[in-house]
Amino acid sequence: MPNIKSAIKRVKVSEKRRLRNASHKSALRTAVKAFETALTPEALVSASKKLDKAASKGLIHKNAANRKKSRLAKKLNALSAQA
Repeated sequence: MPNIKSAIKRVKVSEKRRLRNASHKSALRTAVKAFETALTPEALVSASKKLDKAASKGLIHKNAANRKKSRLAKKLNALSAQA
């Protein structure tokens, strides 16, 4: 445990951020899985929104978010092309 006041604060702040990031990342994964089970346009919009939000906050890289959105859209388009 740090002794310096500023170091103690950094530990508290980084722990708070770690928990917040973990929570947002979990919600992101849940939204993506919800889309993969439902495979509806509404679920795609929800998952895309979460991915964009995570990318804007720096939780995941912008290109990673775009790649995931593209793959999800591809799944939906393949399904609608079959029907």
